[in-house]
Amino acid sequence: MAPPAPLPSRIPALVIREEKRADAEADLEHSVELLRGVAAREIAEDRVVRVYAPAPTVAMSRRESRLPGFTTARRASVEHGFAPVIRPTGGRAVAYDETCIVFDVIQREEDGAIDQVRFFRAVGEALAAALRGLGVDARVGDVPGEYCPGEFSINARGAVKLVGTSQRAVRGARLLSGMLPLAGVERFADVLTAVNAALELDWDPATFGSLGAEAAGIPRATVEDALIAALAAG
Repeated sequence: MAPPAPLPSRIPALVIREEKRADAEADLEHSVELLRGVAAREIAEDRVVRVYAPAPTVAMSRRESRLPGFTTARRASVEHGFAPVIRPTGGRAVAYDETCIVFDVIQREEDGAIDQVRFFRAVGEALAAALRGLGVDARVGDVPGEYCPGEFSINARGAVKLVGTSQRAVRGARLLSGMLPLAGVERFADVLTAVNAALELDWDPATFGSLGAEAAGIPRATVEDALIAALAAG
């Protein structure tokens, strides 16, 4: 398969590397603020890349918030030490904390010029290439039974999910967000088991992978550098 065509980016991307941790709601609100800033041209750059270490969070979609078990899912999140929030993008529930890297890519677009599938594919291929550069057998594609399933997930060895991505578009810009775990994922699997049971959604905890399990000992800063380089290239 030919590599995806590059997405439009006329000037260097604005890179935001956040070191001070906010709370779960503020983290996601900042994503929306950046999306609106790019769309309104309050931000000069056509692309913004943001990476940060999040507070313990279970991010669920607005669609999940309408399911009968949502109140129980929220309570389960809190009981496991995670703040339940509604994220601005689509998909299904995902759990993460400060041991993960969460990233946003915001791209300016004119009159809906960026196709959603193309954006997923281009970013997914860039992320997979960056992870291969770190020694991971990274591929684009879903793993049966994965959390927040998606065609353009990034997996390791075709066996475990490493990165999931989701999108939101407004007039003038598009946001793609994702998460990469760096260390153990047992507590994420535990809370997602409870949350998905409450929402009556199936998944296989064995499919939750991490970078550390695939390529141990890589410093966080090195991983962030690789992701930023891939996502900012546009």
